[in-house]
Amino acid sequence: MFKQLFKHLSIALLAVIAGIGFALAQVDVNKADQAALGSVKGIGPAMSGHILEARKKGGNFKDWNDLQERVAGIGPKSAARLSAAGLTVDGKNMAGGGAKPAAAKTPPKKAG
Repeated sequence: MFKQLFKHLSIALLAVIAGIGFALAQVDVNKADQAALGSVKGIGPAMSGHILEARKKGGNFKDWNDLQERVAGIGPKSAARLSAAGLTVDGKNMAGGGAKPAAAKTPPKKAG
């Protein structure tokens, strides 16, 4: 019985490790083809087409702000989600020297 339990726990642990490895796979927006872009959670065929078209017209993306400005449908929130899913711009995720949201709101001042 202990051997069976150990076997099941080992399989579960390997599945978790494999899932983490897959989730951490990085896809650079400046190097990826349509299939690689489509492997990033949140990028479908239409979005990958928009990215490739913008890259074809204007060259590589300089940073996250450039990506957001040139690709319709990618704003600060979706860029943050795509970065968390493994998309990079020039090898950088948003937290690692990437762009900050373009229109950050300042909190209202407290009365008084």
